[in-house]
Amino acid sequence: MKRSIRKQLIIMTAAIISAVLLFIALIDSVFLGFYYEWDKTKGIISCYKIIDAMDITQGDEEMEQSLEKLASSANVQLMITDTGFEPVFTTAQFAQDMQARLFGYYTGLYHDNVLKIRLSEHYTVQRTSDSENVRYLELWGDLSNGCFILMRTPLQSIRESARVSNRFNFVLAIVGITVSMLAIWLLSKRFTDPIIELTDISSRMAKLDFTAKYRRRGIKNNEIDELGQHMNEMSEVLEKTISELKSANVELQKDVEKKTQIDNMRIEFLNNVSHELKTPIALIQGYAEGLKDNIADDEESRDYYCDVIIDESQKMNRLVMQLLNLNKLEFGNEQLQLEYFDLVGLIHGVLQGMNLMLRQQNAEVYFPYQHPIFAWGDKFRIEEVFTNYMSNAVHHLDYARKIDIQIVTEGNLVKTSVFNTGDRIPEEELTKIWDKFYKIDKARTRAYGGTGIGLSIVKAIMEAHGQSCGVENFENGVAFWFTLEGKDPTKESKSAGGSNE
Repeated sequence: MKRSIRKQLIIMTAAIISAVLLFIALIDSVFLGFYYEWDKTKGIISCYKIIDAMDITQGDEEMEQSLEKLASSANVQLMITDTGFEPVFTTAQFAQDMQARLFGYYTGLYHDNVLKIRLSEHYTVQRTSDSENVRYLELWGDLSNGCFILMRTPLQSIRESARVSNRFNFVLAIVGITVSMLAIWLLSKRFTDPIIELTDISSRMAKLDFTAKYRRRGIKNNEIDELGQHMNEMSEVLEKTISELKSANVELQKDVEKKTQIDNMRIEFLNNVSHELKTPIALIQGYAEGLKDNIADDEESRDYYCDVIIDESQKMNRLVMQLLNLNKLEFGNEQLQLEYFDLVGLIHGVLQGMNLMLRQQNAEVYFPYQHPIFAWGDKFRIEEVFTNYMSNAVHHLDYARKIDIQIVTEGNLVKTSVFNTGDRIPEEELTKIWDKFYKIDKARTRAYGGTGIGLSIVKAIMEAHGQSCGVENFENGVAFWFTLEGKDPTKESKSAGGSNE
């Protein structure tokens, strides 16, 4: 493994250096000439624009100094003539030759060894060569003041320069590859030794030996040191996990006890169901036998017997349906149909449906909300929750006989509460009322047909929504509440309610 990593590092380094130098040589050979000519063309055009913007006046020493400085910095020979092709300014050593060329370009008499590479309304950029085969880049044309101009700059042999550069790069590649291979061979031990050590540690960890630890190397931590540190941490975690697994056997015994407890709860649940069904079944059986034995010999008595049987059958059916409903909610077998609905409209609808019951109980309902307040939830299920709260409030109404319904926005939650005047719930009963079949006042609950399952269904519905529900005692009554996810509080005006007094 050690030799393999060294060889791979040497081969990869040599390949990368060779590829980079080959790429540079290719670029030099193909594109360097084009770039050089493009850069020269850009420079000579820029120089022309500067001269065109100047006020060219023959005999102006300051102007001539500026032109000489510009020509020198741009490495160009410059010739400016008037409309009669008489020199106004020149930096050329062979001024007559440049004057003749400019005249020849304008008259069309001189066109040998000329390749035009850029044409403009006022100037032409071309590549040419002289009798000694020296290549030049030239710009000739007219200035804004009517003068003529000729600029030329020599073009060096780019291809020859590229060949020299490539030969130098080849020598550099041989030296670089040789030095790199030697350096990597000497330095690779610094990287391979920690890897070999980590391999040994991982092998011992596979045999559940967690005593071996990686030792950090060097002043600064690199990726291998970080890997070694992580393996040390993993070793400690695995050792701790094995220790915890040994402790898990004790927890298994607790789980067995918990399972036994759940079985007992299941038995208790069945007993409660049996108890709840025992009374209506006995009544139905008794009244049915009475009808069969003609105990009720008059029509009014028979109607009473039949009404009792029907009423008890309805209670049994309601109990069974509630149990099935609760079972679906608790085991997640029912998919909620979430929507963004108007909570105020839902409450008004429930109150309208309970209007007769409220009047019979002489209940005074306070619900001041008229404008819509929206919340996310299963509208059908939330209506079931609110109806349950209202039913409890009506059946436990006392004293001032007031029911106060409030909707308050708290952050991103909408909290709905139903308060009724009446007796407080004993503090020790507050957490038990959400249990199945739990009844505080069994006689009173039986009187209006309660099953003790309603609040269990409420709790299951709110847990399915991922929201909360609860109950709170006040001096003059009790308030049940639930929350729903509402609109962003910055976009929804908060609703204020009255006090539960």
